[in-house]
Amino acid sequence: MVDHKIRWGVLSTANIGRGRVIPAIQHSNNGEIVAVASRDVRKARDFASANHIPTSYGSYESLISASNVDALYIPLPNSLHKEWAIKATEAGKHVLCEKPLAMNAAECIDMENAARRNHVKLMEAFMYRFHPQTEKILEMVRAGKIGDLRFIHSAFTFRLTRPNNIRLQPELGGGSLMDVGCYCVNLSRTIAAQEPVEAQAYAIWSSTGVDEQMACSLRFANGILAQFDCGLTLDRRETYQLVGTEGTLDVPVGFLPGIEDTTIRQQQGRNIVLHKIQGVDEYQLMVEHFADCILKDQMPRYPPSEAAANMRVIQALYQSAHDNAKPTPVTQS
Repeated sequence: MVDHKIRWGVLSTANIGRGRVIPAIQHSNNGEIVAVASRDVRKARDFASANHIPTSYGSYESLISASNVDALYIPLPNSLHKEWAIKATEAGKHVLCEKPLAMNAAECIDMENAARRNHVKLMEAFMYRFHPQTEKILEMVRAGKIGDLRFIHSAFTFRLTRPNNIRLQPELGGGSLMDVGCYCVNLSRTIAAQEPVEAQAYAIWSSTGVDEQMACSLRFANGILAQFDCGLTLDRRETYQLVGTEGTLDVPVGFLPGIEDTTIRQQQGRNIVLHKIQGVDEYQLMVEHFADCILKDQMPRYPPSEAAANMRVIQALYQSAHDNAKPTPVTQS
């Protein structure tokens, strides 16, 4: 039984907070939202009122220094993650930061070191990993339900219609790989249970200079191959397929399964079995896990070093895309 609730603050009024994470915290069994901050005091006040948050601040610094806040959720643009996460940890605040954790692996390590130095928790907000669908997939693969895993294919795309969106601004860490392709990288590494040794990518670049569409390949040392595509200009897809020596697993709603029931399709030859997964709020499971780690002084299931490993793959993919799709080694540290 939880005898204390983690008091959360939200650093910015981003849509992902309003639509997903704030409701998840408000419905969680071990957390509560106590404050939100924006650089615009009126915007912060209106946001707090609309989302039933008791306190609002007109600066990020004011929220970070608030004595009644235990943890911060940071959904700022990617380029601001490192700066504000480190400032938060130096103020003694635990930090749940949106994905990708930082602009590169070196920044992830700097953030991890700051959290360790200040004795606080830091975790990247890849919520799909906490959904029972993902846990079921991992269980089936580890149990050999499709034989030896040999191939992973995934896709995460949607069509962006607002030309001034931050996802199209390179200085803010925009691009399809950073926004949705990072899920495919994370999935491939998680399912393969190891790091890829080589990456290759083809990109279509937008007029602003970010990748608006990418097709990527990863090679693992044990022979597993992974391919994925991501995009900001395509119809919405968030699927993945795992192919083994004795069967296939298809997941039609892979990264945002949410509260609706979902289905995993298992096939061996002509034999098909459908595994129904009960819907649940994966964001709530994520924030509850993080709050539990704070309350029990435990390491999060996914430490910042895992986020750094994800960024090393992303960096190799960008290097390949800028080098005419030349296969590029993935550094391991």
